[in-house]
Amino acid sequence: MRLEIRSRDGLARTGALIHDDQVLQSPCAADVQALFPSLSSRFLENVPLSAGESFTDAWLVSGNEPHTVHPASSLEVPRGEALMVANWNSALANPAAYVRYLVALKERLPPDAAWYAPAAAIPSNAALLAWSGFDLFDRTGPDLATAQRRFLLPEGEFKEGAMGCGYCDCPGCAAGDLLNHNRLALDRELALVRWYIRKGRIRDLIDGRCRHDSSSVAIVRLIDQHYQFIEPRTPVTGPIPFRANSSEALSRPEVRRFAERVLSRYRPARTDTVVLLPCSARKPYSVSRSHRLFANAIRGRAHEVIVTSPLGCVPRETELCYPAAHYDVPVTGHWDAEEVAVISEILASYLERHGFRRVIAHLEGGALSVARVAAERAGVSLETTVVGERPTGDGSLAELDTALDGNLHRHEDPLRGLALFQFDRELTSTGLRVRGRYPDIQYLRNRAPLFGIDARLGSLRPSFEGWSLLGDAYRVVIDDFVPQGDILAPGVLEGDPRIRPGDEVFVVGPSACATGRAAMSLDEMLRSRRGVAVRRRKVMKREH
Repeated sequence: MRLEIRSRDGLARTGALIHDDQVLQSPCAADVQALFPSLSSRFLENVPLSAGESFTDAWLVSGNEPHTVHPASSLEVPRGEALMVANWNSALANPAAYVRYLVALKERLPPDAAWYAPAAAIPSNAALLAWSGFDLFDRTGPDLATAQRRFLLPEGEFKEGAMGCGYCDCPGCAAGDLLNHNRLALDRELALVRWYIRKGRIRDLIDGRCRHDSSSVAIVRLIDQHYQFIEPRTPVTGPIPFRANSSEALSRPEVRRFAERVLSRYRPARTDTVVLLPCSARKPYSVSRSHRLFANAIRGRAHEVIVTSPLGCVPRETELCYPAAHYDVPVTGHWDAEEVAVISEILASYLERHGFRRVIAHLEGGALSVARVAAERAGVSLETTVVGERPTGDGSLAELDTALDGNLHRHEDPLRGLALFQFDRELTSTGLRVRGRYPDIQYLRNRAPLFGIDARLGSLRPSFEGWSLLGDAYRVVIDDFVPQGDILAPGVLEGDPRIRPGDEVFVVGPSACATGRAAMSLDEMLRSRRGVAVRRRKVMKREH
């Protein structure tokens, strides 16, 4: 069996499972016994997941495909063939073990293999299993539930009598056939999962589905805590809008990565005054009515930082970066203790790092509470300019204007902010011609385009000339060939370890160079024998 991956969303992927003359759309449930007849006669593979390395390597036997793998095993398996994790169903009730086993397996074994979880999938956990990176399931779960007279739905498990209550109108329910219903419910859920993965929204589905089971919620939270494991596999751009509808949004890898890059990569232009501003419903912030009013009052006399949940702080120059210009959050006017703690820590780190002489908080409510906690933690005094009314009130705007009397004008530069955030390289638009209307603008030198801003994705798109200004950042080195289409993983020799799925990359080789967007992280490019590594945009042959 081989897996041809068509789309990725973190660990989850969709594609074609090809076995002899059969093609299955994954993730899917199938008659695994028909796919792999040897399963009925195999033995010494049912090693408990909790077994240690010495026991596992001494007793585990894996012959034909699918090759049995174990989180504690050091045994090598053939690359590119189907892998089976025996007893994976037993891990679902132990969230800490589930995540520990998953990390051990995924970091050691080939990323381009098809992953089979036997006897594990039912409609209520199928999305979680697919989000964890499994591609193939059998029908043991629905069949066992049928034998136990249980009626399965994505929302949970019910007594058989629920089948006649109108909750489902599938052919199985219409015929009173519990087995058929349970199997169809799993197939329907997996079809929905495939759609969500293709759209880059599998996390939205997971956040809703996991609420019905405490172990599933714990698994999601624990995977998020393994940031070094999940972040490289998380695309740098994603669904629009980015839905931050639960408390888990504070620890999502996209959110943590944004805060990390703001703190480690971004550096404000020289200034001694920062103004802290509230977020807006419309994004990017600067096109909203409230931020146009703020801009008229500030008039470039201070560095602007937006205080917002779940991202923490958003410097004005980075407001286009994903997901700052793309997130949607429930607005209640209330900030809970966890939000205040997390956001204030990010803001305090930002203030400490850049040593502003003056910190002006043009905020109210929860955002002002965050600023006060952050200022105290950073050891700076906080000036407030909202008195007795909303930040957009005439009196508040006048107070903000007066507070900045005597400050020199400075320039917030989108090119500079995006280049620092995206490539960790400092560029400015000084001397360049700007074409278009913000945020959809292009930077040119004379008539040659250097960079375009893709406002939909929140990223810079460099031309060949633009890449020449970025040094060796985000390069992928390929073998001696001229790409005729997308660049496949076997052709990649090395590259920038910071590359993540969705990153703009510059491809260089002895015979050609190309621009494009990474389809996987560099680590996965180097460990895969098949699959698209870079979706090529333009190619240029080298002169010999």
